[in-house]
Amino acid sequence: MDDSAYDELVSSLTPQESGGGVTSYRNTVSVACPACEEPFDDLVVVHDDETPLELSRMLDICVSRHDGDVLLFTHRH
Repeated sequence: MDDSAYDELVSSLTPQESGGGVTSYRNTVSVACPACEEPFDDLVVVHDDETPLELSRMLDICVSRHDGDVLLFTHRH
């Protein structure tokens, strides 16, 4: 994902949390996932190479990369 597409994506989302090498955003306007083209629920940006994620529910996850970060697009069932 190039810088302009990433900046446009993030500016459309609602920031949620940041810390522990992770930043999360809520998709409140039904932006389409760049991987599957379906609206996603949350974007989790993983900044660190090794970061644990604790999931409290089953999710479908699409993955992309930007500037060395891993982008996780969550889709709830």
